[in-house]
Amino acid sequence: MNFASDNRGPAHPKIIEALAAANTGYQPSYGDDAGTDRVRARLREVFEAPQAEVFLTGTGTAANALILATLVQPWDEIYSAHFAHIRDDECNAVEFYTGGARITHVGNNDRIDPIALEKMIVSATPHGIHNAQPGAVSITQLTDAGGAYSLDQIAAIGAVAKRHGLNMHMDGARFANALVALGASPAEMTWKAGVDALSFGGTKNGCLGVEAAIFFDPSHAREFELRRKRAGHLFSKNRYLAAQLEAYLKDGHWLETAARANAAGQKLFNGLQDKIEVRIDYQADANLAFLSLPRAAHRRAIDAGAVYEVMGSLDSGDDDEMVPCRMVCDWSVEDADVERFLDLF
Repeated sequence: MNFASDNRGPAHPKIIEALAAANTGYQPSYGDDAGTDRVRARLREVFEAPQAEVFLTGTGTAANALILATLVQPWDEIYSAHFAHIRDDECNAVEFYTGGARITHVGNNDRIDPIALEKMIVSATPHGIHNAQPGAVSITQLTDAGGAYSLDQIAAIGAVAKRHGLNMHMDGARFANALVALGASPAEMTWKAGVDALSFGGTKNGCLGVEAAIFFDPSHAREFELRRKRAGHLFSKNRYLAAQLEAYLKDGHWLETAARANAAGQKLFNGLQDKIEVRIDYQADANLAFLSLPRAAHRRAIDAGAVYEVMGSLDSGDDDEMVPCRMVCDWSVEDADVERFLDLF
């Protein structure tokens, strides 16, 4: 009954098998191997983007920070939601790799409102060169609170960005989960809606550790290559990153694992609401939710061995007081895990 994070779950056996298969003989280093070529071609096919440039990294933080460093100047602002991984969970990596560009949050929620974004960009430079300059927009899909931007919402944000000459980046650490939740195509959820660059996540959805930086505008490719190398994020044995993504994308495996995680998450969140008093604190569209349960319910779950993130004290206080938590299901969560948890209440 572990619902702490989709980072904590195991890599899928298909990924491990692919790594073992790649671990024979010799291959060119630094991304010149045949597997990396195949992954690049496959991602172009998946995204219906034959001109896209694709680069692999080992972590989502590296993908996000290096993409944004490629898209902005040190004196720029990057507009994000208040509740965003690049702002809250990457130890100022974006600021470091951009050379000082500032992350400015739009609103106080997990997603950007396009009207608020428009107003912020228009009013950004009242003192000209004395102010940070509008640089780029970054959205997270799924959001860090577990909601999925609709295609219309992404397109509306993209339209604002384009109107002001800004690039739009998507942090897609849980890209597959959002895609399955919306029933959209990868192209519809990215470049067709105005996304210029994507951090395409694999680690949270059953890979051992790999992300792809995808530039739908290939003019950014050379700079990203140099930044990735200078930052120490170009793997010499890149074939092991490629092997993971090749297995991940084969025969729709990535969508199957995301669908499993989403189904487990929805069963968990909906089942809890049928059993006890529950407050869903943010829109929960896929495999992640922020919700609040009575303190007594948390104690019962934790005492029974459940693992998830509780954001408040369980040691003292009214048993009926609502205490917030975060629950996440990964691909490996079984129906029996969810049912055993729900049977506690």
